Amino acid sequence: MNKKQLSERDICTKFINPALQKSGWNMRTQVREEVFFTDGRIIVQGNLHTRGQRKRADYILYYKSNIPIAIIEAKDNKKPVGHGMQQALEYSEILQIPFVFTSNGDSFVFHDKTKTTGVLEQEISLDNFPSPETLWKKYLQYTKIETSEAQEIVAKDYYADDSGKTPRYYQQNAVNRTLEAIAKGQDKILLVMATGTGKTYTAFNIIWRLWKTGVKKRILFLADRNALLTQTRNGDFSPFGNDIMHIIKNRKIDKSYQIYFALYQGLTSNEEDKNAYKEFSKDFFDLIVIDECHRGSASEASAWRDVLTYFNSATQIGLTATPKETKDVSNMEYFGEPVYTYSLKQGIDDGFLAPYKVVRITTSVDDGWRPTKGLLDKYGNEVKDRIYNLKDYDKTLAIDERTEVVAKKITEYLKATDRFAKTIVFCTDIDHANRMRQALINENADLVAKHWNYCVKITGDDEVGKQELDNFTDVEETFPVIATTSKMLTTGIDTKMVKFIVLESNIQSVTEFKQIIGRGTRIREAEGKVFFTIMDFRKATNIFARPDFDGNPVQIYEPAPGESVVPPDEGETTTPDDDASPTNPDDFKPTIPNIDIDDTEEEIKKYYVNDIPVSVVNERVQYYGKDGKLITESLKDYSKKNLGKEFASLDDFIQKWNDAEKKEELIKELAEHGILLEALREEVGRDLDDFDLICHIAFDQPALTRQERANNVRKRNYFAKYSETAQKVLHSLLDKYEQEGIASIEDNAILKVQPLNQIGSAVELVRAFGKKKDFDQAIKDLENEIYNIA
Repeated sequence: MNKKQLSERDICTKFINPALQKSGWNMRTQVREEVFFTDGRIIVQGNLHTRGQRKRADYILYYKSNIPIAIIEAKDNKKPVGHGMQQALEYSEILQIPFVFTSNGDSFVFHDKTKTTGVLEQEISLDNFPSPETLWKKYLQYTKIETSEAQEIVAKDYYADDSGKTPRYYQQNAVNRTLEAIAKGQDKILLVMATGTGKTYTAFNIIWRLWKTGVKKRILFLADRNALLTQTRNGDFSPFGNDIMHIIKNRKIDKSYQIYFALYQGLTSNEEDKNAYKEFSKDFFDLIVIDECHRGSASEASAWRDVLTYFNSATQIGLTATPKETKDVSNMEYFGEPVYTYSLKQGIDDGFLAPYKVVRITTSVDDGWRPTKGLLDKYGNEVKDRIYNLKDYDKTLAIDERTEVVAKKITEYLKATDRFAKTIVFCTDIDHANRMRQALINENADLVAKHWNYCVKITGDDEVGKQELDNFTDVEETFPVIATTSKMLTTGIDTKMVKFIVLESNIQSVTEFKQIIGRGTRIREAEGKVFFTIMDFRKATNIFARPDFDGNPVQIYEPAPGESVVPPDEGETTTPDDDASPTNPDDFKPTIPNIDIDDTEEEIKKYYVNDIPVSVVNERVQYYGKDGKLITESLKDYSKKNLGKEFASLDDFIQKWNDAEKKEELIKELAEHGILLEALREEVGRDLDDFDLICHIAFDQPALTRQERANNVRKRNYFAKYSETAQKVLHSLLDKYEQEGIASIEDNAILKVQPLNQIGSAVELVRAFGKKKDFDQAIKDLENEIYNIA
């Protein structure tokens, strides 16, 4: 047997697997091969999208289920034994795996991040691959988990889901790092995970393992919305069973349960003797999990902090998407540095979170409006004479015409895309949310006449709106479509199908901004939700320029007056206004977001004016490429530059096109590099073949349509050498190419569809050429004739 002739898969089967088995690894429960651990970034251009490459490890070795401990990168024997080490190390950083191996079937190269042997990297024989227990002991030594009780905690089994659902890699990391911290005696722990990445599912797995070991017997889960408590108990936490779970309501305490759910405000009161949490002894709870802990639970001034102080003997875990750091509030001071962070940017890069576009709209009064002397508002109040701007609108001054312009633009976008796309409009206060609802109802009167709840106000003071919240978040429910809100939907509510977020509120805080963006980051690919759009009327998306923001949009678009709010062309851009996107951090004056429940809003004097001319002004288009960097040239120029990176010359492209076994695979590869030919074809405005489109854009070649190419083939005496049946097949295939493109004739099932299946069976059609290899060669020859490749 010549190893050099074996494929990488053969090397795995014949050499690596036997080495693992010999050293005691259970191939069924401890070894996973070809593990895809990301979904591939969603790349958006126009209304089209594709996914980038998924990250895949050749082997991941687990000490126990969901406790990864080693990674192996395999290569064929033509490559050196350590050839894949750099890629394996990159993956080990993402997966937080300490032991890294590569092999070409001759031996292993072992990279030991723990350095417990004193050697960072060494070559070992196939017979000396370390056993599971050997690596586990080295890991426990490295992490300083020494006692038997601590080791039992970190090795406890995850919950085994009957449906086969398992945690994603970052959820495993979050759970495992948390249990390791607890095992070593850390009593305050912070987990930072972007909205939409499954914080409550992660919390469930943490609690399950601690509860199963008996280390934590009574647990309190704190949140700030009733909907979150019910959602958590009936959803991710359901495996515990209702017999041991209890939601504390109306400050009524029952001490017979093991897992409790409560609102912050449901345990505290302004009156000391009504603090319900004091009915529990200080050591009643072993573990407290604080969901959305940026909301104020870490603030010294907050009554909620009193709850945490009272139960100080309990281990406390804070969960947040947006750790808050201001001069007044600090999660880090209270909980310490996060034991694990999974950012919005990483979630988008991995393809677990939806990317987003931004449509920026500026009205003619946004930079300032001054009332005429003695102007009275609609209710007879004299409007104070000063210059009003975005900071004032709908807080101290409401301009009916501006609200109507906003409603028109929202509706214009929905009509141009999808009138039933779930939409949240964030307003400055409840009054603004109510007026915005009225304006949107008037703009969508046709649908409201048929469905009263097409557009609803969901705020803390509105019982009907709150009742519609469940319908709004339900994936199966069409209505409501549009929700106007103030604060109530900023955080925590799981709005899986939201495709459109409108910013009509003055947002200066990265914390609040990320929470609002998080309403749209869920991906529902089966239902067609793969990205979402933000329409910004308040310059809130200037926060993208903040140094502490991560996860940029794929596109920013500012339509000119009279232009559609839907980007007609993603790529064209004009020079940004100097004051539109400040890049100096000192230009920002962040404020602590007031994201308490709506009914705590303070009363502010407000003027209501109308008969003010308002129109849309300004235009700017920007979008982000696959690497998240801002693209300032047109889609055509951007594609030309990137095609130039893929193909050194026209001859190089033709060679690769000719060598491609299937042209569709080459097109997919280009898409993974951010070059979507369908979007490019739309910009060029001609129905060009993929081959011609690339030649035309990248190498300035004259382009032929598919019809022109097909007619050129028909003019040549190319078919004469084939039998009558074979000629019919080739003519039909050429017609298919002309109608649908080259991918259609490369489809393995092409002979089973009309009109080819009317000529004969697939077997008969292949026999008309001889053997299968002769048919395949005939297809290849036809492609060469189409593209006139010698």
